[in-house]
Amino acid sequence: MYARIKLRDTVRVPPAKIGENLEETIESLLWEQFEGKLDREYGMIVGIENIEEIGEGRIIAGDGAIYFDVVFNAICFKPILQEVVEGEVVEVVEFGCFVSIGPFDALLHTSQITDDYMVFDEKNKRLVGRETKKAITEGDLVRARIVSISLKEREPEKSRIGLTMRQPWLGAIKWLEEEIAKLRGEKIG
Repeated sequence: MYARIKLRDTVRVPPAKIGENLEETIESLLWEQFEGKLDREYGMIVGIENIEEIGEGRIIAGDGAIYFDVVFNAICFKPILQEVVEGEVVEVVEFGCFVSIGPFDALLHTSQITDDYMVFDEKNKRLVGRETKKAITEGDLVRARIVSISLKEREPEKSRIGLTMRQPWLGAIKWLEEEIAKLRGEKIG
């Protein structure tokens, strides 16, 4: 889930940046410091929205930089257990597929795609249901539920999120559209 959060921090403006537009400089430094940072409480910070307050600058002896206390808003993405999310399939492999949800790629294991047994079609890089013939390929949009989360603050790239689509009204969006058309009595294809 995306959220707007208010943060306070101290920003060090190096001597080379003194004299430039202060707000633009601080915003740039905040982006460098916070973008992509993972925090257990807030999730992944994906952007700095705006600066609300810049305090008086302080100089510390022996350092030519100026330190400013700053209050700012950031946008973050925090996956929540049991949350229903939509994302794009970015990779299909033998054991499942990876779905891009916000800044994370979540694993959708073959056993969690449908009740049907999914077979990996290596030639076409897709997973196909043995009986239903439903296929999932790279680029497909899917709706899934988050069933496991393991966030690693120190190594965000090693964070893991597990998904399932084995519940009503979850699955590839194209499958759901077909179901809706059937319920309405419309022809498919």
